[in-house]
Amino acid sequence: MIDETDLKILKLLQNDGRETASKIAEKLNLTVPTITERIKKLQESSVVKGFQAIIDAKSVSLDVSAVITVVASTSANYKIVIDKAVACPEVIQCFATTGVGSLLLWVVTKNVQSLEELLRRIQSWPDVTRTETQIILSSYKDLPKIPI
Repeated sequence: MIDETDLKILKLLQNDGRETASKIAEKLNLTVPTITERIKKLQESSVVKGFQAIIDAKSVSLDVSAVITVVASTSANYKIVIDKAVACPEVIQCFATTGVGSLLLWVVTKNVQSLEELLRRIQSWPDVTRTETQIILSSYKDLPKIPI
C-alpha cells in the first residue's frame, strides 16, 4: 500500500531519478535508512520500474520519430506481432489499443529512408494488412510524468 510519504518520494524521483536518498531524506525530514528501505520496497513491488538515462534521439543521429498504427486482418498471430514489435530496436514503445488498429508503435529512425524500410518490415509481419504513420514534427512535452 502506497502512503503519502511514498507519494512524496515518487514525486521527487520522478523529477530527478538520480536524487540521492540523503537529499530525499533531508527534504522529507526522514532518515536515510527509511528512504532507502521505502525506495527498495517501491522497486520490489514494481511501483518503480527502473531508472534510466533519457537520451535525446536527434543527438545520436536518430532524426525521425513517428507513431505507427498497425492494422491486422485477424488476431490469430497477435502474440507474434507483439513479440516482433518488442524485439524491434526502432520501436521505443508499443501499446495495445482500441480503434482502427490493434497496436500503436512509437519509433525512432535515422531518416525517412530507414523509416520506410521499417514500415516494409512491419507490413511483412503475420496478418498485418496495413499501417498508418504520423511523423512527429515537434515535441512539447517529452518526459512521461504520472500526475501523482
